[in-house]
Amino acid sequence: MLAMLAIEFDPQLLYVALRAFVITLILTPVCRDVFSSYSIVDAPDQSRKLHGKPIPRVGGIAIFFGYVLSFLIFDPNLDQKVENELSLVFKLFPAVVLVFAVGLIDDFIGLKPWQKLIGQVIAAGMAYWAGVRVLGVGGYSAEGMLQLPVTMAWLLVCTNALNLIDGLDGLAAGIGFFATVTIFIAALLHGNTALAFATLPLAGSLMGFLCFNFNPATIFLGDGGSLVLGFLLGCYGAIWSQKSVTLLGMIAPLVVLCLPLLDVVLCIARRFLRSRPIFSPDRGHIHHRLVDRGLSPRSAVLVIYGLTGVAAAVSLLQGFVPNGYIAAAVALALGVALWGAVRFLGYAEFVFAGRILRTGGLQRLLTARIDIEEFRAAMGSARTVMDVWPLLSQWYPRLGFDGVIFEAGGAVRRAGDYGSSPSWTVQAPISPTVTITFIKKYGAGNAPVVISSLIELLQEALSEKELIAAVEPSLTPAVANVRG
Repeated sequence: MLAMLAIEFDPQLLYVALRAFVITLILTPVCRDVFSSYSIVDAPDQSRKLHGKPIPRVGGIAIFFGYVLSFLIFDPNLDQKVENELSLVFKLFPAVVLVFAVGLIDDFIGLKPWQKLIGQVIAAGMAYWAGVRVLGVGGYSAEGMLQLPVTMAWLLVCTNALNLIDGLDGLAAGIGFFATVTIFIAALLHGNTALAFATLPLAGSLMGFLCFNFNPATIFLGDGGSLVLGFLLGCYGAIWSQKSVTLLGMIAPLVVLCLPLLDVVLCIARRFLRSRPIFSPDRGHIHHRLVDRGLSPRSAVLVIYGLTGVAAAVSLLQGFVPNGYIAAAVALALGVALWGAVRFLGYAEFVFAGRILRTGGLQRLLTARIDIEEFRAAMGSARTVMDVWPLLSQWYPRLGFDGVIFEAGGAVRRAGDYGSSPSWTVQAPISPTVTITFIKKYGAGNAPVVISSLIELLQEALSEKELIAAVEPSLTPAVANVRG
C-alpha cells in the first residue's frame, strides 16, 4: 500500500505531529493539576460515572492548544504549495473555536442541550461556508440546496457521537485517534496534502493526551475535547470524501466512524421507544452494556479499539474494491452489526419491540386505541350518568374485559362474568357518587392494553357537571344483571 501513495511523504508531517504530541504531553498534566486544585472535576456517581475519585474534565484544553500551536510554529521554510493547500483547514479555525468554546462553557458552568445545539448549528454553518461539503452518500449525490442540510446533519451527528461515547477511560480519544490516523492514510493515498497536514498533528495530540487518559485515567476529555474532536473528524471526513477516488463519497468516513455513529442511532431509538428526551443521560451506551456483560472498563475499551481498527481497515480497502460492490457490502455489514449489537448487548427496548411486532402486539395496541376513540364518541350521546350504563354493558367485551360493575348514586348494575371464575379487577372511583369496576378472567386472552386511557376517558366524561348532577337522589338502591 505504501508504494501506492499518491503524494511523496513530507518529513514536515512528522515534525508537526511530534510538536503536537510534545505540547499536548506537557499541557495535559498542567491542566490536570491546575483544575484539580480548583475542584473543576467530574465526580463519580457509581451509576454512569464509574471512576473511583473526582477527575478533572478539561483535557480538551490540552488537545486544542497542542493541536493549534503545532501549526503556529511551522518551519518558515515550509513549502508554499502546502501553505496554500492548508488554507481550507485554516478557514475552519473560527468554527472549531466556537465548538471548543461551547464545550468548555458546558464543562465549567453547564449548558442546556438546546443551547449546545445552537452553537453547534452555527459552527456547522460556518464550516459549510468555509468549504466543507458532503457531495454524496452511497453513489447518490447531494446537489444544490441539499448539500447544506446534509453537510450540517453530518457534522452535528459526528460532533455529538464522540461526545455520547465518551464514557470510559480513553474511549473517545482512542476512537478519535484511530479515525484520525485512518483519514491521514487516506489523504496520502488520494494525494490530499492539506488533509494529511491537518490530521497527523491531531493524531499526535491525541496520542499525547492518551498517555494520561487511558485506564486508569487522571484527566478526562470533557465536552470541550469530545465536541471538538467529533466536529474535526466530521469536517475531515467530508473533506476526505470530496477528493475520494471512488464515487461513493461518504461511505468510507461512515465506516471508520461506524461505532460512535451506531451508538448514536441506538441511543435515539432506545430513548424514542421509551419516550425519553433524546439528550437525557443513561447507562445504555455500547460501552456501558459491555461492562454490564462482565467486561472490565479497560477490556471494554480494548474491544471497541479492536472493532474500530477493523472498521478503519475496511474504510481504507473500499478504495480498492469495484464501486458496484461497496454500497451493498457496507449496508449488509452495518445491518449485521446493528442486529448483532442488539442481540449481544441485550437492549430490552429492542427485544420487546421485536416481540410486539412478531406477536401482533402493535396491531392489538392500534385496535385498542381505535376502540377507545370510538367508545369516546359513543359516550358523547350520554346525557346523564345512568345513560352511561347501556354503553358500558355493550362495550366492555370490545374493550377487553369479561365483566363490569357500575355503581352510581347507590344503584348497582352488573354485566358479564363478575365472580363465577378466578379473575382480576380494576376499580375506578370516578367521583364520590360513581365507581366502575372492570373484571378480567385469568387466561381469557384479549387482555386490555390501554386501561389508563379508558379510565381517564370515563373520569373526564363522568366528571362533567351536568352528568354528575343528573344522578337522581331519590333513586333507590337496585341491582340489575346483564349476562354477557
